[in-house]
Amino acid sequence: MSQIYINGYSMYYTDRGQGTAILFIHPPVLTSLNFQYQIQELSGKFRTVSFDIRGHGKSEASKKEITYPLIVEDIRQLMAELKIEKAFLCGYSTGGSVVLEFLLTYPELASGGIVIGGMSEVSDSRLRNKILLGTTLAKFGAVGKIALSVAWTQANTKLSLFRSLFNDAKKGNPKNVEQYYHYSLHYNCTAHLGNIHQPVLLVYGEKDTLFHPYAQLLHQRLPKSELVFVKATKHQIPTKAGAKLNELIEQFVHSCR
Repeated sequence: MSQIYINGYSMYYTDRGQGTAILFIHPPVLTSLNFQYQIQELSGKFRTVSFDIRGHGKSEASKKEITYPLIVEDIRQLMAELKIEKAFLCGYSTGGSVVLEFLLTYPELASGGIVIGGMSEVSDSRLRNKILLGTTLAKFGAVGKIALSVAWTQANTKLSLFRSLFNDAKKGNPKNVEQYYHYSLHYNCTAHLGNIHQPVLLVYGEKDTLFHPYAQLLHQRLPKSELVFVKATKHQIPTKAGAKLNELIEQFVHSCR
């Protein structure tokens, strides 16, 4: 657990294990702690790297507007600093969109992608309204309220997990959180998915029906993709189906060697 000066700001990151690198990307408000089950288990088999996006968790707030290209550039520079030549990019929810943007921007640095409940665009009103609510609350400084909600949905009755997620999430800089939400509303790389030639693992919850059309869209448009639905699971796969997700990631990485 360390701080490193990357692309004009102080980034909090973790770097554990050895071997093939897997780099994890979180959605707005949540932080790298949301991948703690993946880091704990997979770091015994792979090199696992996680980080807090600008203005989230323990990372410094950003003077630059948060966009996917900016996050992608931060990741590129982090990989260079850590001497990682290639990595699997693993993103959850809107973090999955960042994975797609990275694969399009720096394909030579990616061994593959893992998209967990992610999308290439926001095209339905239900998801748009959810993101708009987050944008509005962040705009009025209510990051703590968002943090309480998202931490609870990720943890439910696991109180120690809830406390750790909430305490980290509530540190988010309202302006940066708003920017991350806002950019996700307008991002659309669907027309470019055919240009992604690395293998991509798509993981979605069987009960997360809101995201099923996005799963099918990615599976149809990506040249090399594998789609898996995790049984009896909604959107919160990293924390609520951590063991199954870890198994899928391990199998996918080994299959790409």
